[in-house]
Amino acid sequence: MRNLKKKLKTFWHNLGPGLITGAADDDPSGIVTYAVAGAKLGLAALWTALATLPFMIITQRMAGRIGLISGRGLAGNMKKYYPKWILIIIATLIVGANIINIGADISAMSASINLLVPRIPSIFFSALIPLVLVALLILLPYHKMANYLKWIAIAMFSYVLAAFFVDLDWSQILHRTFIPQIVHSKDYLMIIVAVFGTTISPYLFFWQAAGAVEEEVLHQHPKRKDGGVMIPGVEPHIKHRSSHIIKNEISVMYKDVRYGMAFSNLITYFIIILCAFTLFKAGTFNPGTVEEIASALRPMAGPYSNFLFLLGILAAGTLAIPVLAGSAAYALSEMFGWRWGFFNSFHRAKQFYLVIIIATLLGIAIPAFRLHPVEILVWTAVIFGLVSPPLILLLIHMANNPKIMGKYVSRLHSNIIAYILFLIMTGSIILMFTL
Repeated sequence: MRNLKKKLKTFWHNLGPGLITGAADDDPSGIVTYAVAGAKLGLAALWTALATLPFMIITQRMAGRIGLISGRGLAGNMKKYYPKWILIIIATLIVGANIINIGADISAMSASINLLVPRIPSIFFSALIPLVLVALLILLPYHKMANYLKWIAIAMFSYVLAAFFVDLDWSQILHRTFIPQIVHSKDYLMIIVAVFGTTISPYLFFWQAAGAVEEEVLHQHPKRKDGGVMIPGVEPHIKHRSSHIIKNEISVMYKDVRYGMAFSNLITYFIIILCAFTLFKAGTFNPGTVEEIASALRPMAGPYSNFLFLLGILAAGTLAIPVLAGSAAYALSEMFGWRWGFFNSFHRAKQFYLVIIIATLLGIAIPAFRLHPVEILVWTAVIFGLVSPPLILLLIHMANNPKIMGKYVSRLHSNIIAYILFLIMTGSIILMFTL
């Protein structure tokens, strides 16, 4: 019994950026995109939950390994080894798309709370949610924040539970899991681009790489209060480790990524199933609001599934907004040479935290304009789908650049899988615009 407890404790301790990244990948934008996929296409998009898994694992492993080996995030490596215009374009796209995504997530979260507490207007929660999250990010030390985020990720299992309140046809589910149903239409391709875009989101690459650096700095300097890669000696200390230590760190990171991505896609899988057997079956093919999705679940799956769906959105948003704002802050901080990292206090990394605050507060504008929430959430996923291919190419190049990676460049099979992902996403985008 003691050995089991010890193993579970070690397992939980080793789960870091990978689990948080995987859970944050199923943000409210992703949840609504998967819900719309299930409502509009039934089980026709279910194959994507399985098909995207190897692509997610490989790209996140590349990003994490870049951070571990170089001691820099993606933006820091772009700045040092690539033309300046590449960094400016990528950073601008990431920050802009992240702000839109933050706003869409705030909108979905406030709508969910409003359904649970209908007497208070949703606009009140639209202002309260980001303020609370920003305060927690500033006040909590990184290791505590990461631990809390891991616990919040467990709440995402609400979607697995919700699906079992529905009468499911498992023979049909398994058939559509392994045998893709291809529909030659613009709507189908747009949903596929959105699913790939929200599942393999570019901001996750920035979070994974920088998160790997944060974990390493925290491990090497557990009592250091003024940590950060801008401190002389920290980056060389990360880079000049023994081969044995590096291989062990990469192995731990790989396991973390595998668990995180598998967790993410398990949630995706059950969201599509849940909505295929409720919304699609009931003829609710084009839900316009989060309220409409939740309300449609109630008569077919009961009040518990309705509550679990809303709980999942709240947990997902709590995870995703810090990741979205944090990845924007990583990108801009490394671009401008500011001290960065959640292991820094606010007074040591003011610009880093100000980017988080501003990005989060700008997101409030989305629900304030009362724009069509589900359309915003789905189009956010499509935007990420459009941004992903060039960033995937850059990620592959970085992971194979000896100046960055030394002898730890990517292996052939990883490169092949990443290039296949690039071709699939590029081809889907071209077909979407030409049909």
